[in-house]
Amino acid sequence: MKRPSLDLRERLVAAGDAGLSHAEAAKWFGVSERTVTRWHRLRRETGSVAPRLHPGRPPTISTDAYPDLRAQVSAQPDATLGQHCATWAATHGAVVSPATMSRLLAKLGFSLKKRP
Repeated sequence: MKRPSLDLRERLVAAGDAGLSHAEAAKWFGVSERTVTRWHRLRRETGSVAPRLHPGRPPTISTDAYPDLRAQVSAQPDATLGQHCATWAATHGAVVSPATMSRLLAKLGFSLKKRP
């Protein structure tokens, strides 16, 4: 599900500040009362209604390394995912699974089609 825009969050909280009850604001903006309460609490605690960052593991191949990955694929366009993973591990020291490599190559716009 897509997150509501920052603009919607700010307008909803501003409507509450203007005197609209949480129930009325929820009905008017098409969200639940719980959402209205949560966004008001978020602004009270952080000073902003911007969504919080979700914690998670850092990516194995950071965005700074994308040019290196592009160069590797350009140098070996017919290599398999396993070969790309092995080459990446040998040159950068980071072990990456074929599934991760596949997602990264798709994200960078590379297709999986190989020459016969």
